[in-house]
Amino acid sequence: MTWTDATLEDLVLLQRGFDITKAEQRDGQIPVISSSGVQSYHNVAKVKGPGVIVGRKGSVGTVYYCETDYWPHDTTLWSKDLKGNDAKFVAYFLRTLNLDRFDTGNSNPTLNRNHIHGQPIKKPDLPTQQRIASILSAYDDLIENNRRRITLLEQAARLLYREWFVHLRFPGHETAKIVDGLPEGWTHCSFAQMAQYLNGFAFKPRHLGENGLPIVKIPELKAGILEKTPRYEGSEVPDKYLLNDGDLIFSWSGTLAVDFWNSGAAYLNQHLFKVTPSVGFSAAFLLVAIRECMPVFMGKAVGATMKHIRRSALDEVMHLLPQGHILADFNHRASELYDQVQLLRAQNQKLTRARDLLLPRLMDGRIPV
Repeated sequence: MTWTDATLEDLVLLQRGFDITKAEQRDGQIPVISSSGVQSYHNVAKVKGPGVIVGRKGSVGTVYYCETDYWPHDTTLWSKDLKGNDAKFVAYFLRTLNLDRFDTGNSNPTLNRNHIHGQPIKKPDLPTQQRIASILSAYDDLIENNRRRITLLEQAARLLYREWFVHLRFPGHETAKIVDGLPEGWTHCSFAQMAQYLNGFAFKPRHLGENGLPIVKIPELKAGILEKTPRYEGSEVPDKYLLNDGDLIFSWSGTLAVDFWNSGAAYLNQHLFKVTPSVGFSAAFLLVAIRECMPVFMGKAVGATMKHIRRSALDEVMHLLPQGHILADFNHRASELYDQVQLLRAQNQKLTRARDLLLPRLMDGRIPV
């Protein structure tokens, strides 16, 4: 195993990407990779894969690896020349450099390739690069496999919901009596009747610090706890605002979204509801139901600068509900599916932590391979 002194340009030569608008894109299988990742697909590739893409504008310093041919967007830098190095290793290596610290933009974050090409690094020989990439890829392959399984489980819950509650092909629908246009025993119920909705705590700047429990806002609902997530350590926040794994959260302001929390004990910020199911309803049912009715909630959103729904929307949006045993059956089936989802998410958190602990140690030679 040989490590030599070098500069970043000895590892990879980065080039600015190519502009393309959504209107110019045509249906195809070629990923268009922006600084935020794969946002769309096109029928023409600009670059042969495999390759490495770095966020240049907006999400500065993000790093993506692409196995196939691709179109690097103008908001990125792409690996024009890998200098004989392993593409996967280069991607992992770049993630250790915290490239966002080279931001040269004012109002709009920007990464200038000329400011990073000369950075001094230590570079291992190609066989070492390939062994390191293989070790880290094993973690990423497991994570991606779990993500695919999660997608399939959530899709199964969604399809079951649509079959029973939208198309009304529930167990026994063939013999169900229709009364006033509905299966007998089915009624309309508002979302306000199906759960209690606790708005999060209105944290003030004095509450925000680096110690204590994380404060969950919309970014954390999407991505879990982040480096920039503020924390609170104190006694001013009532216990009712505490979150634990398995709690259901509904973002009602800005980005409307709903999901289970699964990143450990935390505090709930305002603009998010903690959803507690009423008797007879499961959190899994409410998750699927809210997601499927989200277009209706969005239609009731108000506000000029930041769209949000009023609490009254929970009384106004109605849902068709069956007799008790049918709802209980769906609760059971959906809960089983989402129990598996939660287990897979927990596995991915452990795999991610293990990979992220290994990454810098492999990249500086502390762990020989």
